[in-house]
Amino acid sequence: MKKRIISLFAAIALIAFVTNAQEVTKTTFGVRAGINFQNINGKDYNGDKLTNSLIVGFNIGANVEIPIAQDFFLQPGLLFTTKGAKINDESPDTKINIGYIELPINFLYKPLLGNGHFMLGFGPYVAYGVTGDASEFKALDAGANILAGYEFASKLSFQLNAQLGLVKINSVSTSGDMTSEKNTGFGFSLGYRF
Repeated sequence: MKKRIISLFAAIALIAFVTNAQEVTKTTFGVRAGINFQNINGKDYNGDKLTNSLIVGFNIGANVEIPIAQDFFLQPGLLFTTKGAKINDESPDTKINIGYIELPINFLYKPLLGNGHFMLGFGPYVAYGVTGDASEFKALDAGANILAGYEFASKLSFQLNAQLGLVKINSVSTSGDMTSEKNTGFGFSLGYRF
């Protein structure tokens, strides 16, 4: 009987310790802005590899972090982001610039590391071209994100991210040839959680 009581108290103490050690998680709202290094990769109308170069763009927007398990979150967001490329086959000033409204939905792992949280995430995105050279391309873009970063105890964060477009964005007029153009890029951003 004495062993059972000791075991019961030990179990209660362990549960209380684990419960107090776990950080209480709740849904939070955040804002983020950063720099993109974007390109359009793929093949031209002859099936030859595109030789475009990176251009610098930006992104700005907001997201929500919804807890789904200890240290795991679903992070949908809404961004305005610029993408495009420098066309090397033409005059040096020829660039493609497209502004997109983008909806990323990332699955995020945020374990405690030091006084803050390490961040590692991935997920799909869907985007719709609204400004710049958007009328020359298909409006819809979709692909995959991957990100890594750190959120400080002050709720400020930085992250590195990469995107791989999975949908052809070349115009409908090129559908009969070998053209295959897709957005790709990487960048970094700063954020704040409320």
